[in-house]
Amino acid sequence: MLVRKLSVEFVGCFALVFLGVGTLIVQGTLGGVEMKPFIERELGKAGTVMKFSPDSLLIVAFAFGLTFSFLVYAFQTVSFHFNPAITLGLASVRRFPWKYVPLYWLAQILGSILAGFAIWGLMPEGINVNFGATIVSITTSVPFAFLAEAILTFFLMLVFMAVATDKRFPQAASGLAIGLTIFVAYLMLGAQTGASLNPARSIGSAIAAFQVAPEALKQIWLYIIAPAIGAVVAAFFYESLRPKEFAKSCPEDLVIAPTGTEE
Repeated sequence: MLVRKLSVEFVGCFALVFLGVGTLIVQGTLGGVEMKPFIERELGKAGTVMKFSPDSLLIVAFAFGLTFSFLVYAFQTVSFHFNPAITLGLASVRRFPWKYVPLYWLAQILGSILAGFAIWGLMPEGINVNFGATIVSITTSVPFAFLAEAILTFFLMLVFMAVATDKRFPQAASGLAIGLTIFVAYLMLGAQTGASLNPARSIGSAIAAFQVAPEALKQIWLYIIAPAIGAVVAAFFYESLRPKEFAKSCPEDLVIAPTGTEE
């Protein structure tokens, strides 16, 4: 059972990066997305300027949201975290056993890294958009980016908690709810930070794009810590809101209930 879950997490993260970043690269080749180095020696500023046309921003947001949505519908009976921050959030409120967290993280990150290198090998034109690496735009401050990534991950985790741990939530709407949350998050933050909300997504792309966008790895701490904080805070917040009689485990055999006993 564990092998199947890890396989799904690996495949899900691969699909999320491959399809989402692949769409971003296609929009770049069509002229809808630009990522250019920016240097202003007088002010000592250097970084990357990101520009999206309105329709390209909409398309890329839709690609990431729709991909996550169909992955949830396809795999929700097995596993559907596809995000180390989500796994951490669930474990922090004892909705997922801590002993499996490192294995989930490993599967998620390896899937994302493989997708990053697949993109690098199959779509060389991706160099124009840094192979989809998430980078804080020079037009955005790092404190804002950190706070925004944390807040949007907070909302994503709230939705995930409702989908995965609340008996009142209609399962037929699970993929739609999560996918729409990612869609809206990208519309808001895509042109500023890449709207990652997912450490695995950022790590995979940053490693593949290191030679053309070394700042992606330098900023990777932001894309790991901010989503982690947002997810953990949201998990505890939702647990405090939901009456115990409506609590359920995630749709996985490995989940541990808040009492510490397996359900």
